[in-house]
Amino acid sequence: MNNVYLKIFGIVTTIGMIIVLIQGVLVTQTGSGDACGAEWPLCLGQVFPESPTVQTMIEYTHRVVSGLLGIMVIILSIWSWKRLSHIRETKFFAVLAVAFIVFQGLLGAAAVVWGQSSAVMALHFGFSLISFASVMLLSLLAFEEDKSQAFDKPSLPASLRNYIYFVLCYLYIVVYTGALVKHTNSSAACSGWPLCNGQWIPPLEGRVAVQFGHRAAASLLFFAILILFIWVVRHYKQQKSIYYSSLVSLLFVTIQVISGAVVVFTGFSLATTMFHAVFASMLFGILSYTALLAYRSKQI
Repeated sequence: MNNVYLKIFGIVTTIGMIIVLIQGVLVTQTGSGDACGAEWPLCLGQVFPESPTVQTMIEYTHRVVSGLLGIMVIILSIWSWKRLSHIRETKFFAVLAVAFIVFQGLLGAAAVVWGQSSAVMALHFGFSLISFASVMLLSLLAFEEDKSQAFDKPSLPASLRNYIYFVLCYLYIVVYTGALVKHTNSSAACSGWPLCNGQWIPPLEGRVAVQFGHRAAASLLFFAILILFIWVVRHYKQQKSIYYSSLVSLLFVTIQVISGAVVVFTGFSLATTMFHAVFASMLFGILSYTALLAYRSKQI
């Protein structure tokens, strides 16, 4: 119980990071990115905008909540550094969480003031994911403090460990392609699912190439995680931490694929698009945890 307040603060910060991710999707989907004008941190030249439109409020609240969460992430990182420094991964995740929340804020501010390419702005969501995963793992370390075996240490071969690292890196690429779809307004470039404009492989040009590329990458991700799960079930099912983390990863990627199809069938509605983004974040979080287990595993 020594770190009960740290645990609570970690949980609240982790939930807050998910809210920030949802708000970011909301800003993009509603075209509210420039609703505060080309000014930052002011909005339309004011600290509190007067008579704001709905889009202005969406952008403004995103800025406020992001700023608040940035402070909370810094507090959590310093707090964890002091209380959990004996756990070897603490300092790494603390630095990572702060670094990427700062990068995310600076990139968002630069986009407002000077504008950025769609490719660069897609990184904004990617940076948010890394910061979210780092905050989540810091929070888990606080729970581990009370029980040294909270994260058991599976025994895994180098081949499986390296494959887990590969899947995590590949997931980040897939997430980036998804963010690129949004920032290039390519969501509706492919009608129908799983076919794209009535074809399995459409002409790969312009926005169709961006959308189809994301679909293809996401499909390969599903099979990559399926292979991981089958590998674990066949040889390491008795090692519960790696078994359950791979099982949850497969569940989340399945939901992610289904939600992607639902997004298309519902005409890219705001609710389904936000749900799709949330599960992408949760999938990245659980695979990051799986990678932590792999890193801590005993080599066989």
